[in-house]
Amino acid sequence: MTTSPTRPPGKMARRGNAGPTTYDFRKPIKLSREHIRTLQIAFETYARSCGTLFTTRLRVVSSVSLVSIEQLNYDEYISSLANPTVIAVVSIEPLSGTVLLELSSSAAMTAIDHMLGGPGGAQPERPLTEVEMPLLRGLMERMLGELRYGFEQLVDISPKLKEIEYNAQFLRAHQPGDAVVIASFEMKIGTEECVASICLPFSTILPVLEKQETIELTAAERMIRDSSLRNLTAGLSAAPIDVAVRFQPIRMRTDDIVDLRPGDVVPLVHPTSSPLEVTVNETVFAHAVPGNQGARLACLVVPSPKEER
Repeated sequence: MTTSPTRPPGKMARRGNAGPTTYDFRKPIKLSREHIRTLQIAFETYARSCGTLFTTRLRVVSSVSLVSIEQLNYDEYISSLANPTVIAVVSIEPLSGTVLLELSSSAAMTAIDHMLGGPGGAQPERPLTEVEMPLLRGLMERMLGELRYGFEQLVDISPKLKEIEYNAQFLRAHQPGDAVVIASFEMKIGTEECVASICLPFSTILPVLEKQETIELTAAERMIRDSSLRNLTAGLSAAPIDVAVRFQPIRMRTDDIVDLRPGDVVPLVHPTSSPLEVTVNETVFAHAVPGNQGARLACLVVPSPKEER
């Protein structure tokens, strides 16, 4: 029988070579993977609609795409911002707390230039004029409308623009150690590219995310949901859809098409041994061979060439 070495009283055995790990008391709670995924869906919806807004409002090809979602302290976020920059201070009733919407000064000036009919391009770094400020506020209010749309599956909010600040160091929206959630976006307005961000108070958004995890349907709600699903499935199953059976397409010159006359023969590239394509809205979903059923034309669905291999 073997015996293990004795330990002095009061001493704990170490497990392997694992040492102590750092614990940040300023971030006692962190976003879980499920929370980040929920926020990702909301912010991606916002980014797509915001890109469409820029394209239609500024009349220039624009796009907005989500880059990252991370949890920081407020002072860490403020120190990462450029100076000057454009920061919209936003309330999100009925939720408490203040949301910050930030984008670079160059992007704001480019957007204003496009709204005034300009070509965009390099912009001067200067304060906005009395004519430019209402244009920027109007654009940001439209952006906040898209933010409401992006979050409507999580919570019904009414974002309202309170003020616009240019120096992040003078802004005291939160305490320096407060935890915040930062969503970063890659924004393209014509040839101008920048990284914009949205700052959400952690204490405000966490209860909303936790509520999404704990929602339980009652028996009546489940019956309504199941009935709606059955009705939707039945409606889609009975919906008429135009189906086409076609040969492989060919390319012809314009003058050959114009000169076509009754009796002309147009050779096809479709092999006689290959089945035809069965399509819906230009999407091939089956293959078939032509035939007839009584006095009517018909086709027989056959395995696709890929399946036969």
